[in-house]
Amino acid sequence: MLSIHGKSNGSFCDGVSRRSFLSVGSLALGGLSLPEILRAESTGSSARDHSVVMIYLPGGPTQHETFDPKPNAPVEIRGAFSPISTSLPGVQFCELLPKLSRMADRFSIVRTLVGMKNRHESFQCYSGRAAGRSEDMEPSGGWPTLGSSVSHILGPGSSGMIPYVDAAPKMSYRPYNNQGFHDPSGKSSWPGFTGQAHVPFTLAGDVKSDLVLNGINLDRLGNRKALLSSLAGLEQRAAESGLDSFQKQAFGLLGSSRLAEALDLESEDPKVRERYGKAQKTDPSFGGAPQSPEHLLLARRLVEAGVRCVTVAFGAWDWHSNREGPIAQLSRKYLPVFDHALATFLQDLDERGLLETTSVVVWGEFGRTPRINAKGGRDHWPSTQSVLLAGGGLRSGQILGETDRTGGVPVSRPIHVQEVFATLYRTLGIDVNAIKIPDFNGRPRYLVDENRQPISELI
Repeated sequence: MLSIHGKSNGSFCDGVSRRSFLSVGSLALGGLSLPEILRAESTGSSARDHSVVMIYLPGGPTQHETFDPKPNAPVEIRGAFSPISTSLPGVQFCELLPKLSRMADRFSIVRTLVGMKNRHESFQCYSGRAAGRSEDMEPSGGWPTLGSSVSHILGPGSSGMIPYVDAAPKMSYRPYNNQGFHDPSGKSSWPGFTGQAHVPFTLAGDVKSDLVLNGINLDRLGNRKALLSSLAGLEQRAAESGLDSFQKQAFGLLGSSRLAEALDLESEDPKVRERYGKAQKTDPSFGGAPQSPEHLLLARRLVEAGVRCVTVAFGAWDWHSNREGPIAQLSRKYLPVFDHALATFLQDLDERGLLETTSVVVWGEFGRTPRINAKGGRDHWPSTQSVLLAGGGLRSGQILGETDRTGGVPVSRPIHVQEVFATLYRTLGIDVNAIKIPDFNGRPRYLVDENRQPISELI
């Protein structure tokens, strides 16, 4: 493993402590070594330009106050808000989503997602599986997340870019993070049996001012002069030791600062940043994420730079009404920000020609109860939920599935969570019927179970 060291005074040349170094061997850049990335890039891939952005809504969003209103149900079910028309004839969303309603023809909504467990675990969204408990009967090594599987199968993105980035702010409730304790070893990610080479490159911090990249401040990472200075002696020794061409190119990729440039929001057009809007904090007791439009902007910049899979967390949706107030109050506070930020993100992708090659999925770990509880909120409800799918060549302007008059269970076209994953894999050019990854016991494992196939209405 090659480590970038500074002077022998215990710190790097830019003042970063030796404990916070960039490692070329494990990359700290998504787990792959840079030489491995460059070798993979040289092989080429027909799916190289396609990406997935997964927007995770921690806590489980309500379907009634978003994409599946029930205006004819009793008030304790329909809630406080009226439906409004969308750009799709006969389709209505909640009145608090006017911007998404006007562009409903640019995405599709699944109203009947099934297959989630009643668990506050982001892993369900990132992998399509319940895992981590003895009753889950995981294979040796554990199930990988979608991003880890994509990293394993396709390798790096365009020009050797890191394949998998988790751009979510760090959340205080541990199971919400795309990092967890998947086994007794306490490893801090979920690569499963793809191995530690395919962990996501993680970001932490709420805004650019305190954004940290695996312990490296973004400003320091972007300081090419300091980085190249620290590389100079190492590069000389590398040349003397006879590194191969890919290893030599690795130094060039590090020094190019492409990743730092993608993450540097200060370089974005101020008008674009203003268009996305300002972040809104969520109550700390939720343990979730802020509503940060800039994290969606980061996701756009990352896929634009060639990252294959980006995950983002947005907001805090565990609306039992045991924190800030009843669900009507929470909806009025948080849904307009969600509506604006997501609509802006999708429009931005579209205007830049990125939506056709970028699949977007927006969901939480489950839905909410049809009936409002005694505290004025809605409780956990894994029987169904609404999911937004856009881009990636998928058909748009569709509403898939119908729930009963209370919004509690599917009455037509239930869609399993692993069908969504099969669909996302397909947009990346990955055949779920052909690709297998061996677990730690050497047993080949399909990417999805029970012969789940891509959603036919979307492909």
